[in-house]
Amino acid sequence: MTQLPILQEIRACTHCEDALPMGANPVLDAVAESRITLIGQAPGRIVHESGVPWNDQSGRRLRAWLNVTDPQFYDPKNFGIIPMSFCYPGKGKTGDLPPRKECAPMWHGPLFEVLPNIKLFLLVGNYAQKYYLGKNRKRNLTETVRNFEEYLPKFFPLPHPSPLNGRWLRKNPWYEEEVVPVLQEHIKKVLSKT
Repeated sequence: MTQLPILQEIRACTHCEDALPMGANPVLDAVAESRITLIGQAPGRIVHESGVPWNDQSGRRLRAWLNVTDPQFYDPKNFGIIPMSFCYPGKGKTGDLPPRKECAPMWHGPLFEVLPNIKLFLLVGNYAQKYYLGKNRKRNLTETVRNFEEYLPKFFPLPHPSPLNGRWLRKNPWYEEEVVPVLQEHIKKVLSKT
């Protein structure tokens, strides 16, 4: 696996540390061989403390949606894990605060320049979809996810797998019934190519 010097730079970043309630602890992972990149919003408190991305209830649900094992998920040749904001932003009224706005413009461009093998971008949640789909996204997350085929083969928009999204999942059963099987097929296809 080819280690990326830029990851060391990002992990050492303290650009907005003064605004972070638990300080800077950038959490991400990727190697030059990464085939799928997972762009979520920002690490939660548990991930901040452990330093392991998606090491929480959201991650367990996400791995179920992708139909991958923990070893498959945490193999950076399979999944590059690059959130919109690399550090825990703090607690808000109904969940974590939004990702910091500095990270993606500062780091995503240079990072993706050294990730030439990405075949699929999983856009997890509204922040990633807004940033990467721009004016091509629909009027809300539900409609963007419902029309996921319009963004393939490069992008696959997903709702956030947070337990706080249980209500959305109950209200939109079509997602797990119709979209998740297609998602799993795309993941299987990309990971089966060597």
